[in-house]
Amino acid sequence: SFLPSDCWRRSQRENTLNKTSSHCGYRSKTYAVRWLSSSTGNSMNVFDRKMKRRQKNWAASLEDSDKFQYLREEVCGRVVDRIFDVARTFPLALDVGCGRGHIAQQLNKETVEKLLQVDISEKALKTLGECEIPTYSIVADEEFLPFKENTFDLVVSSLSLHWVNDLPGAFRQIYHVLKPDGVFIGAMIGGETLYELRCSLQLAELEREGGFAPHMSPYTAVSDVGNLLGQAGFNMLTVDIDEIQVNYPGMFEVMEDLQGMGESNCSWNRKSLLHRDTMLAAAAIYKDMYGNDDGSVAATFQILYMIGWKPHESQAKAAKRGSANMSFSDLEKLHVSESTRPTGGQSRK
Repeated sequence: SFLPSDCWRRSQRENTLNKTSSHCGYRSKTYAVRWLSSSTGNSMNVFDRKMKRRQKNWAASLEDSDKFQYLREEVCGRVVDRIFDVARTFPLALDVGCGRGHIAQQLNKETVEKLLQVDISEKALKTLGECEIPTYSIVADEEFLPFKENTFDLVVSSLSLHWVNDLPGAFRQIYHVLKPDGVFIGAMIGGETLYELRCSLQLAELEREGGFAPHMSPYTAVSDVGNLLGQAGFNMLTVDIDEIQVNYPGMFEVMEDLQGMGESNCSWNRKSLLHRDTMLAAAAIYKDMYGNDDGSVAATFQILYMIGWKPHESQAKAAKRGSANMSFSDLEKLHVSESTRPTGGQSRK
């Protein structure tokens, strides 16, 4: 029944990744933000989806692709933690933009009985890791989910939706395929990601070439996510932010790892190349502005986590306006009377 049909916390925590990658030991402003209208007009066409598919396929075909998975593994682990926080078993779940299946590898049968994995990259689906639960994989675009309405009890997505052109439409499709009282749990890149790299490239281009062009893809602002989920129909929303900082030997290693992750820029207005002098200047600016005492440089990844439920009559609802039987002024009087009450050993005069 889940096969494709013809129709179609603001709490901020700074964390450190204690992971080892290909270059060094990793520890877990100028921003480009994709501002999304609150209205449901025509979708934006920011990203070249064919280019993104080629990038992901190339990254998945690398012999040493495992060493570039540290960020995705960390974020998927935090998404799975949020799944475990929901005290229920999900008979059928969907992973949108599953990559190499990091979420599936961390789930168990007590939480998810069956999982369908979808990704735009066919080569990534060929490298899925082993997991405890039964899984099925389908090559499909995150922008066009080919599933029937009310199919899944749970939909998850980790580090994939930031490459979608029509994010409001993607949220509506996820809402469409969820069953009533189903939940969507996702994570995506936020607008302040890699501000160090962005600023360094822009300053270097201004200095050497007299202007700058966009070299990094625009990301979604956190202020938009909750609104878009609400407009799609979700309720009981939760949106929170993590900032993960990773240390690299230098700017070029940052760019190499982004390429190995399949996270290179694929926006239509990207500049095809940078001059050698500009790149060297950017690397020097990066180390000067964001360098650490040990000679490494920091790169910040802002992760937006979101949870939304499809409405159902069994869900808790807010009380009607005016139905309270105690006012805030009564609460204040109660607090004052409690604080002036004599404690044990004291006598009232």
